[in-house]
Amino acid sequence: MLEPIQPDWPAPRGVRALSTTRHGGVSLGPWASLNLGDHVGDDPVAVQANRQRLRQLLPDEPRWLRQVHGVGCIDAASPDADRTADAAFTRQRGVVCVVMTADCLPILFCDDQATVVGVAHAGWRGLAAGVIESTVSAMEIPGANLMAWLGPAIGPRAFEVGDEVRAAFVAFDGAASEAFVPAAGGKWLCDIYLLARQRLARLGIRRVTGADFCTAGEPQRFFSYRRDGVTGRMASLIWLE
Repeated sequence: MLEPIQPDWPAPRGVRALSTTRHGGVSLGPWASLNLGDHVGDDPVAVQANRQRLRQLLPDEPRWLRQVHGVGCIDAASPDADRTADAAFTRQRGVVCVVMTADCLPILFCDDQATVVGVAHAGWRGLAAGVIESTVSAMEIPGANLMAWLGPAIGPRAFEVGDEVRAAFVAFDGAASEAFVPAAGGKWLCDIYLLARQRLARLGIRRVTGADFCTAGEPQRFFSYRRDGVTGRMASLIWLE
C-alpha cells in the first residue's frame, strides 16, 4: 500500500499535494519498492507498474521532467514545453506538476487564492544557481502571497559537502554561512533546509513548513542516493482541483 506524505501546510481549498515514500510498489533489490525513476537501472516494467499505482491517486498522469540539476521551470500544461527542467508550475486545474528526488530537496509552492501551484527540485547545484527564484518568477505571484513546503531531503547531520559548495552559497549571501558546520577532513555539514528558507525569505516567502525529514537517516522510509548509491526515486506532486 502506498504511504504518501501529506504536506503540513495551510494551503487553500483546491490545492492538492503529496510526496511518496519508498513503500507500496513492486520493485525489488535496491529499488524496493515504490521506485518511480525510469533512469536508475530498475526494471522498466516495475517502474511502469509503480507509476500506475501512483496514478490512481491523481487526476491525470504527472508531467514528468528530465531533471538536470538546473534552474529551468516549465509550464506543465504546455504540450510543447521542453521537459528538460527542474521545476514546473501550472494554472490549469487537473495538471499534475512533479519532481523526483532521493536526497535533493523537493519544494512545493502555492498561492493564497489557489490560482497557481509549482514544484522545484533543489539539489545544492540548482539551489545555488537559483531554481527557487526561477520557479517563483514563473508563477508571477508576489512572495508575500505564496507559501512553500519543504519535502523529504537529506538532513543537516548527514549532508557532507566540500569547500566549493559552501563558497557558492556564501558568495551569494553571507548569511548562508549559518547553514554550514565544520566536519572532519576539512568538510562541512550542510543544512539544505536552512539554505532554502533563506532564499525563500529573500523573495518574501516566509510561510514555510516541512523541513523535518532526513532521507539518509530513514532507510526503511526513503530512498537516498548519498546513503546507497544505487537506489530509487520518490516523487513530490502538486495540482489544482
